[in-house]
Amino acid sequence: MKTLLTFAAALALVASTSAFANAHKEAPGMAASGSMGKQQTKMGNCNKDAGEKKGDERKAFMKTCLSADKPMTQQTKMKKCNVDATGKKGDERKTFMKECLSA
Repeated sequence: MKTLLTFAAALALVASTSAFANAHKEAPGMAASGSMGKQQTKMGNCNKDAGEKKGDERKAFMKTCLSADKPMTQQTKMKKCNVDATGKKGDERKTFMKECLSA
């Protein structure tokens, strides 16, 4: 009888230790150590797309890139830039559109 009781206690100890270890393997919201999280992947892609941009231009590009749910198509970008260019004329509009579309 004592052997059975000892065996049951040992089994319960092993089961509880295993359950505790599995529950605390990974912190909530953290990616597994071998894989990149969604935000890390997005950051890598935006860095690559930023290319040689520097200073404020890069900062603005990264902000737009990281906050976008999905990349804008060229057509969508053209529509947005046209709306933003309302009121500009001539060389001012041309310069604005060039910068807007290349961002």
